[in-house]
Amino acid sequence: MRTEQLTAKALEKVNYDKYLLANGVGKRAEKIANGAEVLLDIDTTGMKYTDIALQEIAEGKIILSLES
Repeated sequence: MRTEQLTAKALEKVNYDKYLLANGVGKRAEKIANGAEVLLDIDTTGMKYTDIALQEIAEGKIILSLES
C-alpha cells in the first residue's frame, strides 16, 4: 500500500487528528527502534520504523488516544 493511502487510513483511525497521528507514529517508531515487537504479519525487513508504525496504526494494531 502506498504511503498516501496508509496515511489516509491511519488518519481515519484517529478522527483526522494529524498531531495525534504524528506523535503516535513517532513514539511507536522509537519503541520499535528500541526493540519492541513489530505487530504486522508481513516481512518488515528494509522498512523504516516510521512506516512500520504508520501501518500498525492504519491496520488498527495500535490504538492511539489523547491520553497516550
